Amino acid sequence: MAHRIVTLSGDGIGPEIMAPALEVLNALGDFQFEEHAFGGASIDAHGTALTDETLAACRQADAVLLAAVGGPKWDTTDPHAPRPEQGLLGLRKGLGLYANLRPVRPLRALYGASPLRPERIEGVDLIVVRELTGGIYFGSKTRTPDGASDLCEYSVAEIERIARRAFSLGRNRVSSVDKANVLETSRLWREVVTRVHAEEFSEIELEHVLVDNAAMQLVSAPGHFGVILTENMFGDILSDEAAMLTGSIGMLPSASLGDAGPGLFEPVHGSAPDIAGRGVANPLAMFLSAALMLRHGLAMNAEASAVESAVEGALDAGLRTPDLGGDAGTEQATRLVLDRL
Repeated sequence: MAHRIVTLSGDGIGPEIMAPALEVLNALGDFQFEEHAFGGASIDAHGTALTDETLAACRQADAVLLAAVGGPKWDTTDPHAPRPEQGLLGLRKGLGLYANLRPVRPLRALYGASPLRPERIEGVDLIVVRELTGGIYFGSKTRTPDGASDLCEYSVAEIERIARRAFSLGRNRVSSVDKANVLETSRLWREVVTRVHAEEFSEIELEHVLVDNAAMQLVSAPGHFGVILTENMFGDILSDEAAMLTGSIGMLPSASLGDAGPGLFEPVHGSAPDIAGRGVANPLAMFLSAALMLRHGLAMNAEASAVESAVEGALDAGLRTPDLGGDAGTEQATRLVLDRL
């Protein structure tokens, strides 16, 4: 029976990288794809970034594959105007996707594309585990003519479940990142993570790192990290910083998972409206996100490894898109990867 996949191409380069990803998937198995408007495209069509119909379709799917959302067309400081990013927050909340996994493993072929020296990134293989449905992004917000506020709050249960997810990845060390010297939420975070570790995962090394120190170590000694466990906003920032270890944010995939139901799989990069429609978008992070979907969403581990090997093989053979210092367009990159599947 075909796997039912809801596809959300979204905005900007989204449709340009979604179509090649579906080609790659169709070369590997039997899938039924169902496209829905999302983000800015949904705002234009329906007045909201995420419709009830789209959310219902996602809940019924085996997995959800998302390309990109957002763009200057929908940028606004009006707190009452719909924004594409609201669709992402609504989808995460609606599907119970509290754990965002962002693997970062620089490929040898791209060592020269990273702003860091090759010897600094050699052997780096880390994963950022970001709590996705709590914290300041979801806290209540106020706005007056004289000021604004965003509430950051976490419950014990929210911290426990994301900590368990990080420890369960089977790495030797978990680095829990917080700002416990300043924030009360971070002090609770540190206390709960310490307890979960002691009671359930004491065989794994745990360290606590302040977020500013973690940001520094990501560029000074990235090989130190195995798993970075952190809250929503810190994880958002640190994972984008970590992306540059790979040479381009256009190389980083992600998986958003809950305890049950379909996961959401998407590249970390944005919608890149400045290059939309030019045929030069890098589709590799989209392919790698499809690989995460195969592995974590559909238990198709061999097929996931095949996609990852094909991407690495194409890069070894010289594939470089403009963001990686080359001139290969989206179509050429797709053909080179498909040739290696």
